[in-house]
Amino acid sequence: MPRRRTTSSSSSTAPSAPRNRTPQPVRVRRRTFGDFVKAFLAFVVLAGLVVGVPFALAVTAGWPFPGGAPSLDWLQREITVQTFLHILTVIVWLAWAQFTACVLVEVKAALSGVGVPGRVPGSGPSQLLARQLVAALLLVGATAASLTPGLSQLGQSLEGNQKPSVAAAQQTPGIFAQQQEQAAATANALAEQAGQAGQDAARADGGSSAAHGDTKYYRIQPPEGRHHDSLWEVAERHLGDGRRYKEIFELNKDRVQPDGSRLSEASLIRPGWIMEMPGDARGGELVEMPDEAPDVSEQVQQQISDYAKSGDHAQGSGGGDAQVSLPEQRPAPTPANPANPVTPATPVPGTGQEHATPAAGQEGRSFGLPEALLAAPLLAAGLLGALGRRRRQAMWQSALGAVGGRRGMEPPTPTGDAQDVQDALLVGADPEGVRLLDRSLRGLAASLTAESRPLPVVYAAWMSGNGDLHLQLAQPAGKPPAPWQQGQDQTFWMLARSDAEGYEEAETAAPYPGLVSLGTMDDSRLLLNLEAVPGIVSLGGTEADRAAVFASVAAELATNGWSDRMTITLVGFGDDLTPLAPNRIRHLDGFEDLFETMSAETRQRRGALGAAGHDSVLTGRTGPAQHTRWAPHLVLLAAQPSDDDALRLAELAADAGRLGIGYLVGTEGTDLPGAAWEMEITGAGRLLAPLLGLELDAQMLPAAQRRAVVELFTDADPGSGPGSDPEGGPGRPANAPPFLVDISEQGRPAVYARLVGSYEIIGLDTPDGERSALLHEALALLLLHREGVHPRVLSSALWPRGVTADVRDALLERLRAWLGSDPDGTPRLGTDATGRLTLAKSVVSDLDVLRSLYYEATQGRGAGSRQVRGRLLTDALVLVRGPLLADRPEGRYRWLTHEIVDAQLPLLVADTGLALSEFHLEKNRAEKAIEALTAALRTAPADERLWHELLRATHTTGDPGRLRALAADLVARSGARGVPPRTEALLDELLPTWREGVSAAG
Repeated sequence: MPRRRTTSSSSSTAPSAPRNRTPQPVRVRRRTFGDFVKAFLAFVVLAGLVVGVPFALAVTAGWPFPGGAPSLDWLQREITVQTFLHILTVIVWLAWAQFTACVLVEVKAALSGVGVPGRVPGSGPSQLLARQLVAALLLVGATAASLTPGLSQLGQSLEGNQKPSVAAAQQTPGIFAQQQEQAAATANALAEQAGQAGQDAARADGGSSAAHGDTKYYRIQPPEGRHHDSLWEVAERHLGDGRRYKEIFELNKDRVQPDGSRLSEASLIRPGWIMEMPGDARGGELVEMPDEAPDVSEQVQQQISDYAKSGDHAQGSGGGDAQVSLPEQRPAPTPANPANPVTPATPVPGTGQEHATPAAGQEGRSFGLPEALLAAPLLAAGLLGALGRRRRQAMWQSALGAVGGRRGMEPPTPTGDAQDVQDALLVGADPEGVRLLDRSLRGLAASLTAESRPLPVVYAAWMSGNGDLHLQLAQPAGKPPAPWQQGQDQTFWMLARSDAEGYEEAETAAPYPGLVSLGTMDDSRLLLNLEAVPGIVSLGGTEADRAAVFASVAAELATNGWSDRMTITLVGFGDDLTPLAPNRIRHLDGFEDLFETMSAETRQRRGALGAAGHDSVLTGRTGPAQHTRWAPHLVLLAAQPSDDDALRLAELAADAGRLGIGYLVGTEGTDLPGAAWEMEITGAGRLLAPLLGLELDAQMLPAAQRRAVVELFTDADPGSGPGSDPEGGPGRPANAPPFLVDISEQGRPAVYARLVGSYEIIGLDTPDGERSALLHEALALLLLHREGVHPRVLSSALWPRGVTADVRDALLERLRAWLGSDPDGTPRLGTDATGRLTLAKSVVSDLDVLRSLYYEATQGRGAGSRQVRGRLLTDALVLVRGPLLADRPEGRYRWLTHEIVDAQLPLLVADTGLALSEFHLEKNRAEKAIEALTAALRTAPADERLWHELLRATHTTGDPGRLRALAADLVARSGARGVPPRTEALLDELLPTWREGVSAAG
């Protein structure tokens, strides 16, 4: 017969259960004289409330129902004291009726053996009181054990009694199967540990052997008199706590019983059913091995043997000795063009995307880019995307607050470690992998919602080397919705990369925002779902190594692309990571602040779930019940908690899994109470979790890179960095672009590239062959980064799936030969002191000229000469022929998604148009101003400032019809969003009747 074994704690090879498990002695409930006294008092109270109250009301106040139909005269009667007494009497009658209903519900539940009675709507304290009184009354009977809370809980909070916190033993056939019994016992031992830590340790040492053994089974007994067996009573007898009935339910849910039926409700069990029990169950009625139990009939032995085959351990995915199961790898797809294959370099595992890595002997030319970020594609993509958004936001805020063009147009150019980190982000980022992961998860949630199915609990996601996504479930959840497929067993759902690419945007909440990368194992990247952990995740190791892991986890959670909202609370971090995501990250000073904050939030979330009728936050993330309250809250406690604090934290985290709260706690040792999963980071960068079978190459963000990342975000914020200094910082004004062109006749360039509009190159012959497109793209990248481009950044941009160093170097040699040299023999493609590729000043683009013209017109020679300013602004606007690289081929120039030039160019064009319009309006040349603004709007149609100035310029023409037509055009462009408030206010000022014209046009 199949067995599920757990290693005894006496074994020296591997620990078998959480160190905080407290074996419970078998308790035999005996009736005492106090029980009879409590039962008698409960009878008296019930009789007084149920019978005495209505009798007294009927005698003193009369029957509540009227003798006939009331007339309308009573509405006009005077309100007297007697009126208030009648109203109070009716309220008392209603309260009595509600309490009586609660008593009937509780009595029915007790007599029928239902362990969890139904709720009377709006009852609250009334049902709680009724439950306690009925429990005390029936305490002397056999059915008392089936009632949910005992008299000892009378002083507990209402919320806790309405929605008791039960630590569910979520079975994990597949990932973390070793934790099947550990997760169930962890939370229930915490309360007793907190008060009896020393005694529990002694009892655990002496009794751990009794807590483990072969799989145990219990056969539901037939009723005796009024007594019906219930899961609560079974849990109380054999697990020492009736509240652990849910563990038994989870072990046996939906399994076929001997009579052919299935267990679907915890309160509906039948005599003769077989119940698999948790590993620490004890008692004489349990059957461990039927063939070794002579008192069990052969028929029952056969029933238990057949039933055992339906368990998780019999499905090939979750035996007691099983560890983490890596997903099966599909063969990599054959290259589409085998005749001209791209030789991949060393890949970044688990992304489906390979990045160029220097060949042997080339590391000196890689200039020490941080390998930690090169090997973290999802983290790098999140940081790069968040940095781009921050820089765009800073530019827009600067534009809206600009006065006469005196503002910083360019973000500060990073240097030193910050520049290396930015280059590493550009090389290592896998935005396509993030996009596919986000769409896949949201698409899964949408499909399950359409089928009215709940989200399964996901403990981890694996991203394999070929781009497939594997979700590892806490327990089997049936057939996955298409195009998802069943994986290697029932706890794996798999989505091929080709199917993921077919997903569209889904209007649904992010289902698993707590997923975060921990590292790679066997070419697969592991993302752990921190908010689904049934307890605490502990991380051991040195303080510096722990801090590097904590920083990586915090940075990815704060910037990832597969979550909507979340809160990340950091405790014990040396560096302030808040600039990465001020709306997500918050810091707390110490454990007391953390405990106060999380205790309040735990109560609030538990109450909100109970009020909404949800079992967990997963239920609230699908269907019409989606709500922002179900956003995860992840706590990263890097500091070692004291023993008392650790026990308090463990008790707080016991019910965190279903509430969407996750805890990652650093520890110097390996014995942390409440730790469901224990991990350790080694000095060699290996993340070890022996009980989970994990040995990963850890994803880390060391201190130097962490500070550099924070510096990038800090410099990007408005009001920070040299670009925001009114004096412009050392050496140049605030608005000076990084590269100024000599716009005089003597400054005619040798090579001129048109990037604004269609891509054209003047001064060079068009290269022949297949390398022409690559050479053009490489030159465009260098032109947009006059500060220099790292060779690895260039190769990553041109070959997103990777290329060897010799192919990259061959292209650079062709690029040097194509660009040629200046008359003095200086190569036009050079290398600066840091080894980055730079262009000579004789190679310029129209974007360089546009920036230089605007700068000269507003802060250079044009600032003191109106005539020069008008000429320079007119020349600048003539250069604008359309969007950047308008005719770029599909599939190329994907690196532009990392750039902010797409936001810089419209702002620059809008500023030029506004300045030229102001120049013309000073001389009342409205038509010239309208012409300049219209030209700017072709490139920056969404800039509200241009529309405002166009409305004012049109108003100066004195033509109401023309202004009305412009207003109608503006309203039509606004679409369903409507006219912005400031534009609407301006229209009200210039054309009060504009709404009538719009209505007539409509």
